[in-house]
Amino acid sequence: MTAEALDTARQLLQVRRIWAEPDALISPRGRQVLDRFPAAEIIEVDSHWKIEELHGNAGNVERWVRVKTEDLVMGVKKSLTARPNGRSADWIAPSLANGCAMACAYCYVPRRKGYANPITVFTNIDKIIGYLIRHIARQGPKTEPNQCDPLAWVYDIGENGDCSVDALVSDNVADLIAAFRGQPGAKASFATKHVNRELLDLDPQGRTRIRFSLMPEADSRLLDIRTSPIADRIAAIDDFVAAGYEVHLNFSPVVLRDGWQADWAELLRQVSDGAGEAFKAQAAAEVILLTHNRQLHEVNLGWHAKAEDVLWRPELQQAKRSESGGLNVRYRNNIKADGVRQLRELIAAETPWLGIRYAF
Repeated sequence: MTAEALDTARQLLQVRRIWAEPDALISPRGRQVLDRFPAAEIIEVDSHWKIEELHGNAGNVERWVRVKTEDLVMGVKKSLTARPNGRSADWIAPSLANGCAMACAYCYVPRRKGYANPITVFTNIDKIIGYLIRHIARQGPKTEPNQCDPLAWVYDIGENGDCSVDALVSDNVADLIAAFRGQPGAKASFATKHVNRELLDLDPQGRTRIRFSLMPEADSRLLDIRTSPIADRIAAIDDFVAAGYEVHLNFSPVVLRDGWQADWAELLRQVSDGAGEAFKAQAAAEVILLTHNRQLHEVNLGWHAKAEDVLWRPELQQAKRSESGGLNVRYRNNIKADGVRQLRELIAAETPWLGIRYAF
């Protein structure tokens, strides 16, 4: 790990406790994680999902960021399935990790865990990669283009975390990028809010798509806690293109508040001025308006109530029951449709070279 990556890891991850399933502890990947955090206390647990001190402990709301900084969980991924998606990717791959060291106020992942979601790293990476290679082989060639990609089957490898940060913890991400390098009919894909320049050395050869998540700086300062500054993400775009990544943009979440149109127009100008022609020739974007959640709203009130001034807007939002039974809120249909329309018009005016893969 480079000195720069070590400094970043120390800022995001000052791991004092590693909660680990026994099989994860004795695995080669588990030993690598232990070597990266040699001073951490090791606490054996029966299940990475059932840790009373972390999950469901309401007292952790007050130390939300400390839990993400000081705690790490290791487990074995037992259910290996690729779920159909059709929006950002054709398939959602089995997770390499779950949870995150960053603390975005709108993140949906902690809804399922309750009060704490530090990184859980899965150590059986060989099983995950083997499953994916077999799954890719079963698909055969992609014969019809779609919004995910015209030629390749796209697998989202970072649905429940941020792979750029996960790469600070172990070689799981590096191993998966290497595996997709040998799969000409498929691509890995992940969205990120963290600039990890160590990924530039992984030689993806066009088989990994990185989607830099962007929002106006004012929103990011309020909502994107512990992430790389927006300017740093834009500045990294050309470097990742030069390193062999396909680079797209993830405009998510789009938060509707006073003055949002002017701030998004300025962001788009920053992208247009800051990125080169090689990026623009292959660029595409996805646009996702905010979906929030009542449980997460209540959690946020305990550690970052100011964020809820823009995230929780009952006068603009309507309830929607999630597949797991949670109460989500999203902008009312007419408000959302108008927001999508206005942002599409801004993109057409400020970055006409930027195609939109989907917007909702």
